Amino acid sequence: MAIEHLLFGTIRFVAQRHPELLDELDGSLNHLWDKAHGDDRDDEAVREVARRFLKSLRAER
Repeated sequence: MAIEHLLFGTIRFVAQRHPELLDELDGSLNHLWDKAHGDDRDDEAVREVARRFLKSLRAER
């Protein structure tokens, strides 16, 4: 939880000065994958978590 808080705050700080950062991060989500193997692997679920994170950051602007 602490890492998420620090990461969110850092990205928010940088994105306020460089709004294009969020678009750049959004465009990179296709490169995310789930490290699980077999039936437990769900790449799209991992990407959805990142999308929600970015959506929260955009709402803060």
